Amino acid sequence: MSVLSYENPQLEDASSILRESLSKHLMVVILGNCRVDYEGRASSTLEWGDRLVIFKADGSVLVHRPVGYEPVNWQPPQCIFQVEVLEGKLKVKASRLHPRETLHIFFSKIYHLLTSNMVDHGEFFLHVSEFDMKKAILISPSLVEEGFRPLSSEKGLDESGFVDVLGEDVNGNLVVVEIKRTSIGKDAVFQLERYVKALEKKVSRPIRGILVAPEIQKEAQLLAVSRRFEFKPLSLRKCYEVLKLDKTRKLNEFLV
Repeated sequence: MSVLSYENPQLEDASSILRESLSKHLMVVILGNCRVDYEGRASSTLEWGDRLVIFKADGSVLVHRPVGYEPVNWQPPQCIFQVEVLEGKLKVKASRLHPRETLHIFFSKIYHLLTSNMVDHGEFFLHVSEFDMKKAILISPSLVEEGFRPLSSEKGLDESGFVDVLGEDVNGNLVVVEIKRTSIGKDAVFQLERYVKALEKKVSRPIRGILVAPEIQKEAQLLAVSRRFEFKPLSLRKCYEVLKLDKTRKLNEFLV
């Protein structure tokens, strides 16, 4: 990996470096004073301030303020870039065609510019347990379906076991949710069937069975359909994002 670093470059020099680096699909990191305009599905203006701007090798752009973990402005991968010095400002235009949207970044001063041909082939593993998935559903019930309302979790059903999440849908039906962090197999379908049958002996209202997991095996899916159970795909990443957002929200509430 090679890294080139430029401290307090002149805007003309920074323009040449940035133009060449983006054409070679290098990652570029800029610490500078900038203004940002966005035009697309909406419109926004971010007035002048010191920020961290990252141009990644895949053509994505992130604009970070000095606080907060999320970018205040961004563009997804495969942007088309135009770089020029205009009226004493370094202007970077990052455009997409589908959907049509444009990010204009104007730099009045660049404190530091870094370029690199970083290489990263490492796999990313999400350590999300079934308990974490259940917690994410309790925080955001719409992960199961819109209008789902949890009533309890780990509800014991005598010798049948414990229901991961018991709730009701918008029509007032009871909903038994069985969660698996890996692919749903036939055993999970039989497990859900035991829970539903046990509840049918105790209540007189309609009961739905829902299997929630990243994916389901074909044999298990056919078995579930024959039992009139539903499968709702839920990725570990989505659960991770819900838990992370909830943790951040609680931290912000504490800081306030």
